Amino acid sequence: MNVAVERLTIKRINMPFGKTVKGLLKLLRLPYWLMTGGVSLLTFLALKSKILGTLDVKMLLLTFFSMAFIGSAGFSINDFFDKDADALIKPNRPIPAGELSPKTAVYVSVLFFFSGLFQAFLLNWLCFLIVLVDSFLLIIYSAFIKRKSGFVSNILVGGLIGTAFLYGEASGFGTITAASLAMYPICLGSIGGNILRDIISLEGDCKVGYPTLPQKFGIENSARIAALFFIGCAVFSPLPYLFRIFSEKYLVLMLIWSLMLICCSIRLLKKPLSQEALRKNERIMTMSMIFLPLALIIEVIA
Repeated sequence: MNVAVERLTIKRINMPFGKTVKGLLKLLRLPYWLMTGGVSLLTFLALKSKILGTLDVKMLLLTFFSMAFIGSAGFSINDFFDKDADALIKPNRPIPAGELSPKTAVYVSVLFFFSGLFQAFLLNWLCFLIVLVDSFLLIIYSAFIKRKSGFVSNILVGGLIGTAFLYGEASGFGTITAASLAMYPICLGSIGGNILRDIISLEGDCKVGYPTLPQKFGIENSARIAALFFIGCAVFSPLPYLFRIFSEKYLVLMLIWSLMLICCSIRLLKKPLSQEALRKNERIMTMSMIFLPLALIIEVIA
């Protein structure tokens, strides 16, 4: 391991500026901004569209970027703590690839944590409290929980994704009500997805000693547990319509998504499970998540 680190250090010294920028972009995981800041913003707009009033552009930008920055800060600090493991199983990550130093990842993480917290403070005290708790949990997850319990990690990360709904309402109204709470159980799908990805990456996780669910209970039992979370997501996704928060247009898209989740769950319950089948289901699950932002967008423009 020490030899590998020395080689990475030499490689990093000779790395051109363009590679550093590329590494920074990889570190921030910009596509995930759509699932953090994007979902928060769409929740804000969907709920705000139910009442008359003008939209504040400044508030929209703060809602999106504050949550997006906290997400990137979490990825950055996670890459720092995972640098040795990534050198073995994910060598293309920016630190093991020699594109960024571990110290740079920490600096970036601190900068984005403080920036996200400051932007949330400009919104209101509740938004600040939400991202403060999120930030604390992201650090604890990266430093300790991930190495102690894979299942707790799955639940924690999925639950943190669900806070985007709560944050969207908090930014627009300064409170959390049944409106965003009814959307929160959608994060059950994220928990199931995390378990499914742990099954796919079982071999690599065994190399670095991550105590994931598949290691303790096996692939088939873990797939059943993931299926239960997907089914839970499917069952609870229509809640905002049942609570008369969103319209029939939201319900239609959620029912389509729920049907896809249930179909994939049924396939996960079959035996035996091949790696190809697992990867196919994971891709379908990931792509099907597009129905959530589409449903919120329709609520905004309806």
